[in-house]
Amino acid sequence: MRYDSITEVIGDTPLVRIDPAVHGLRNIDLYAKLEMLNPFGSVKDRAAWHMAQPGLAEAVAEGRTVVELSSGNTAKALAVIAGMHGLPFKSVTNRMKVPEVKDLLLLLGAQIEELPGQAECLDPTDTEDPLTRIHRMLSDGEGATEETGGFLHTDQYFNTRNIEAHATGTGPEILRDLDGRAPDWFIACVGTAGSSTGVARVLREHDPAVGVIGLVAHKSDFIPGIRNIDEVHEVGLFDPATYDTLESVTADEAIDGMLTLVRRCGMLAGPTGGAAYFGAVRHLRPLDEELTERKTAVFIACDRVESYMSYVRQRRPELLNQPPHKNSVAGVTQDELRAVRTMEIDEAQKWIAEQRPLILDLRGPYAYAALHIENSVNIVDELFDTLLQGGLPVGTGQPVLLACPVGEKSTRYAALLTRMGHPDVRSLAGGIVAWRDAGAPLVRH
Repeated sequence: MRYDSITEVIGDTPLVRIDPAVHGLRNIDLYAKLEMLNPFGSVKDRAAWHMAQPGLAEAVAEGRTVVELSSGNTAKALAVIAGMHGLPFKSVTNRMKVPEVKDLLLLLGAQIEELPGQAECLDPTDTEDPLTRIHRMLSDGEGATEETGGFLHTDQYFNTRNIEAHATGTGPEILRDLDGRAPDWFIACVGTAGSSTGVARVLREHDPAVGVIGLVAHKSDFIPGIRNIDEVHEVGLFDPATYDTLESVTADEAIDGMLTLVRRCGMLAGPTGGAAYFGAVRHLRPLDEELTERKTAVFIACDRVESYMSYVRQRRPELLNQPPHKNSVAGVTQDELRAVRTMEIDEAQKWIAEQRPLILDLRGPYAYAALHIENSVNIVDELFDTLLQGGLPVGTGQPVLLACPVGEKSTRYAALLTRMGHPDVRSLAGGIVAWRDAGAPLVRH
C-alpha cells in the first residue's frame, strides 16, 4: 500500500479476536480494536487529525500555535501534526504524570506549560481553576499577540469533531469487520468521551440493543487516559445517557489486564487497554454463564505499552525484576482506610492552631504555588512515594496533617503512615478544594 502522507494511515485498524482460552468466556467472542496501531501510537490520532485539519491552512498562513489542554496521547498526535505543517505546538496541563510522554513531547519540539489545575482534567464549572481560565481564553480567541500570531485550539473536551472522528471511522470499521453486525456489547474506557460516544452512537443506530459499558478509574487511582468517576462528569462531551452502566477499574486491575494482553495475546497495549480488557471480562463473565447462543463484544486497545514503563515500575516493580516497595500506598487495605482520622475544615483549623501539626501538601508544585495552607510543606505524591521506601519520612514527635486536592490520596497516605508507626497522622476531608470552598485562608507563593 502506498500513501502520500502519514495522516492517510490513520484509521482502518485491525479488529482481533481474543483466544477464548485466555479470557475463559464460553459463549462470547471478545474482540480488541487495535487503535494502538495508528501511526502516532493511539486512538487519539483520529481525533487529533479530525479536529486540527479544518483549521490547518489558516493556521499556517497566519503562523498560529496549535494548543491543546492535554498531557497525553492527544498532545503527542497534535505535536506530530503541527510539526509536519511547520507550526509550533503547546501542551497546557496541570501536571505531566507520565515522564515518557513528557520526554517524547519535548523531543517532538512541543512547548509544555504546566498550570495549577485542581483536577487531572478541565473542570468547566470551576471558574477559578487556571485550566478553565486558559480554556476560556483560547476558546474566545484571546491571548493572541504579534509574536504568537494567535492559536489553533483543538479543544478536545468540547469539540464535537472529537466524537465525529469515531462516528465516521472507528464505529463503521467495527461494523464492517463484523460483517455488518453490531456487537452485543461495546466496552470503552472514558477519557474525553470522544471515542466511546462516537462509536456507541454508530453501533446503536445500527442496533439499539447494543450494550455500552463505560469504564472509569477507581476514585483514588490514576490510570493514564481514563477519568475517575468524579472527573468524568466535568468533561464537556460526556453524556451519561451514552452508557448503560459506568464501572470503575483500579490501577492494579488495569496492569493485570495489560499483562494478559501483552503476554498471552501478543498485543503490546498499555494500561488503558488493559483496563478495557479487564473491565470487559469482569462485566461479561456473569452474563456468559446464562447464555444459550453466541454473542459478541468489542473493546478498544487504546495505545502502546512502551510509554508506561515508569508507571509500571512505580506500581508493580516486581514485574521489572525490581524488589517490591515495602511501604507502598497501593497495599493499603479498606480496614486501614476506614480507621484513618479525617478532619473537617473547622476542626482542622482549630487543631492546627492548638497543636501546630506538620502540614504536608501532596499536590504538584504549580497547584501549591497558586494556593496553599499557610506554613504547609509541599512534597509531591510521587516524591513522597520515594521517601517512604526508606522508612517513615517524618518524626513521630509531631502530629501530621496530610492534604491533597480532594482528600482521597491523603487518606491513603495517612493509612500507610499509621501502619508504619506514626501515632498521630490525619487527613484533611475534602482536601484543598474543600478548604478553599469553606472560605478558609490560603496563601500564594
